[in-house]
Amino acid sequence: MKKFFNSTFFYLVLSFIFAILLYAYANQDKLTFTSNNNSDITKLASNKKASVSANLQLNVNSSKYFVTGYPDKVNVSLSGPTALVTTTTNTQNFHIYADLSKLGVGKHRVKLSQDGLNSELNYKINPAYITINIQPRQTVSLPVSVNYDKNMIASGYHAGKAIASNNRVKATGASSEINKAVRVIAKLSLSQNTNSTVNSQAVLEALDRDGKTVNVILTPATTNVSLPISSGNFKELPIKYRLDNKSSNKTYEVTSSTKKVKVFGTSSELDSIKHVIVNMDVSRITDNQTKTISLDKSLNKVSGFNPDKIKVNVKVKDK
Repeated sequence: MKKFFNSTFFYLVLSFIFAILLYAYANQDKLTFTSNNNSDITKLASNKKASVSANLQLNVNSSKYFVTGYPDKVNVSLSGPTALVTTTTNTQNFHIYADLSKLGVGKHRVKLSQDGLNSELNYKINPAYITINIQPRQTVSLPVSVNYDKNMIASGYHAGKAIASNNRVKATGASSEINKAVRVIAKLSLSQNTNSTVNSQAVLEALDRDGKTVNVILTPATTNVSLPISSGNFKELPIKYRLDNKSSNKTYEVTSSTKKVKVFGTSSELDSIKHVIVNMDVSRITDNQTKTISLDKSLNKVSGFNPDKIKVNVKVKDK
């Protein structure tokens, strides 16, 4: 054994072991870097999935046509190399569009396309197809009226004439929708028991003859409204009905659950009025009916009423 440790072979083996240890010590940083680098390469080579909400763009002659029926946003599912998916999700440097440039007036089913996605990415657009309606673009000017809940006015107070800063607004849309629009209302919001003049911004809305909303773009979309409210002078007065165009062969009986209304006006106006006159044209009333009647300020020469509309029952009998 002693001869072995003193032999040349033993010293060669020992030298080889020391050489390996010295090499490993001297190159440990490189070995660590190689390990980390391999980890990074693995990450770059791995795949990832992600979902992105993207704006939908239309390729269309917007000065000539107006398009309805399409969603503002669509969902895009992405899959591919992790780095590409992450970058695309963060930057969203691509576009989803519907090419309508070769389509005419009418309804169409159109496939959505993309522009800007890296060729190494797989993608799926949801929905893949949309149904749109292309109509000639039309712009008209419509009058603006103010709408508010009169029940929000405090008891004993009177609302004057509401004034909007825009008497008329432009309505733009498909000709089929524009033809339905007859007026624009400014929807003024009031708080409960409002007892002072209101100056506020109101949202504008286009309506058809039945009071239903019409799908058009209004310019401007809002307007400032001033609604004067004051306590003023008022008194409660009974209602007197005047029936116009009665048939000589019939008798008419008019009743209402509203017996008296508050009448607002100046001292001289209130001094000169003893009852509220309601004119009714009964020429088309041939049987019993219930009607809603607006009280006429001009006819009665006063500033206003509360309520300013009443329901009346009309009974018609043959003589």
